[in-house]
Amino acid sequence: MSDPLPPHDPPVYPGPLSPAPAPVTVAPFVPTSPPPAPRRARPGVLGTVLIAALVAAVVGSFAGLAGYVVGRGIDSSAGAETSAPATVVSNGAGSALPLVDGSVAEIAASTLPAVVSILAEGKTESGSGSGFVIRPNGYLLTNNHVVDLVADGGTLTVVFNDGERVEGEVVGTNPSYDVAVVKVDRRGLPTVTLGDSEAVRVGDVAIAIGAPLGLDGTVTSGIISALDRPVTAGQQQADLSYINAIQTDAAINPGNSGGPLLDARGAVIGINSAIASLAIGGEVGSIGLGFAIPSNSAKRIADELIATGRSRTPLMGVQLDMTYSDRGARVETVTRGSGAEVAGFKSGDVIIAVNGRVIDDATELVVTVRSYAPGETIKVDYERDGQEKSADLVLGDDSTSN
Repeated sequence: MSDPLPPHDPPVYPGPLSPAPAPVTVAPFVPTSPPPAPRRARPGVLGTVLIAALVAAVVGSFAGLAGYVVGRGIDSSAGAETSAPATVVSNGAGSALPLVDGSVAEIAASTLPAVVSILAEGKTESGSGSGFVIRPNGYLLTNNHVVDLVADGGTLTVVFNDGERVEGEVVGTNPSYDVAVVKVDRRGLPTVTLGDSEAVRVGDVAIAIGAPLGLDGTVTSGIISALDRPVTAGQQQADLSYINAIQTDAAINPGNSGGPLLDARGAVIGINSAIASLAIGGEVGSIGLGFAIPSNSAKRIADELIATGRSRTPLMGVQLDMTYSDRGARVETVTRGSGAEVAGFKSGDVIIAVNGRVIDDATELVVTVRSYAPGETIKVDYERDGQEKSADLVLGDDSTSN
């Protein structure tokens, strides 16, 4: 049984987001929708913003991403021809990853051969995004929303940096994390190196590579501007993603989806997935607020998808009270036999922190939990009858609910 997720607000324009002194709104751009019910104010960017998917439209519309909501679970199959997993290194001293001369030009030159454009042609719509090679025998990592146009039939075309075009197939997806693995029939491909997203610091160099607006091989740079940013994206409850995002001011735009976010050593620290954009006339473009899925989470999911065609989403085992508007996330019910029940949680408990991270609301709790893996133990601080308590909780997974 899956943990309940915050309800998806009706699509709104303008709608609420987060960072700076004034409250903001975030939601898919649907000008004709009615205004939402008032929400608890959160710090936010001045002005109205929206969080948008970065898939570029070729024919029809691209998928908008937004909101403070939650996604569902995994899917799909495909045989798993496996090879050695992608190399994972620390960004710190002593890493086996060789240093380049520190220039964006050198990093781009060494990474571009492993970055691809992905063209998705569904039954009624087409779109384009980006991706990158993680294993030399043809496994690519990208966003779920780049490939979901072909979920009910269609074709994927993968375009390499040298212009070669090959057909791709979806190995598996996890919409909850907006991650997908694509396979092409190629061997000996150049690959990226996956870095350690836990070692990323605010102010570190960030380099984005992808195909914004179909302009393949585009490289932009900036810095890491924030960490652990709760971002939820999706238009429908069925395709919502919850990301404990890395925020960057490197320019990313529609079409950058699925492309790599690199550190100063050329290691991938995230998958570019969404942007915040001023909601003016429905235009979506970079305003220096981009969001990437951390590489550590993406690697776990990719390895599971390649091995089995499926991946797991961690669960605490609680139902949350969605009407609660104070600090924290209030437990409505506890799932029998779950990690929450074993840890002693009861209805009415208010969760206020996980492993020292303050929990402002139900959305942040879901995003935080999903930054861990099933089977991991987390320390949960909570309030019961006016007293603060803490408990160690072993995370379950959604494998029994699929």
